[in-house]
Amino acid sequence: MESGVNILKGTTTIGLACSDGVVLVADRRASMGTFIASKKAKKIHKLNSHVAATIAGSVGDAEAIIRLIQAEAALFEMNNKERMSTKAVANLMANILQGSKYFPYLVQVIVGGFDKKASVYTLDPVGGLIEENMASTGCGSPVAYGVLELEYSEDKTVKDNILVALKAMSSTLQRDTATGDGLCVVTITAEGFREYKDEEVDDLLKKLALKKIK
Repeated sequence: MESGVNILKGTTTIGLACSDGVVLVADRRASMGTFIASKKAKKIHKLNSHVAATIAGSVGDAEAIIRLIQAEAALFEMNNKERMSTKAVANLMANILQGSKYFPYLVQVIVGGFDKKASVYTLDPVGGLIEENMASTGCGSPVAYGVLELEYSEDKTVKDNILVALKAMSSTLQRDTATGDGLCVVTITAEGFREYKDEEVDDLLKKLALKKIK
C-alpha cells in the first residue's frame, strides 16, 4: 500500500453453493500490516432476504459498496414488489465496480444467495464477475482452498458443507496471521438468511474436534 495510508485489511472468507442453500463464513479480524486493528470486523452483509455478500480488502470501500447495493435492492423490491435475484445483485455490483475502475473500490466480494437454487459469484475490484460453486477471498484463501478442493461438494447439504467451511477456516488460522478473532457463519436457504450465534458456531467446531477459533 502507499506509504502514509492505513487501510484495514487481511481476512479469509468462504462461499459455498450447496444442494439446498448457500454457506458463507468469514473471520472477524481486520489488520493494518502486522497490527490487529479490530477484532469485531463485520465481513458478511445481508443484501436482501435471500442474498448476502462477504467482503475482503479495504473496509471503507467494502462498506460503501455494500450500503449502495443494500439501498438499490430495497428500492427494487419497493418498486417491483419482488426481491432482486442473486444474479441481478451480482451483475449490479459488477457494473458499479466496472464503472468506478479509474477510482476503484479496493475489494474482493463473494455474493451468495438462494433463488430456485443456490448460487455463488465472485467479483474483483474492477467488476470481473464469475459464477462459482465454491469461492474463497482474502490473504488466507490459498490455505482454505487446499481443504475445500478435497472436501467440498456441491451435492452436499448446507449442514454438511458448514463443517467443511469451518475445517478450511481452522486450517487457515494455523498459517495466516491476518485471520482470526472468531467466525461469522451465515446460511441462506429457501427459508431465507440465517446468521449463527457464537454458541452455535462453537458447537459446530466441537463436532469437528476443533478448538474455538481465536
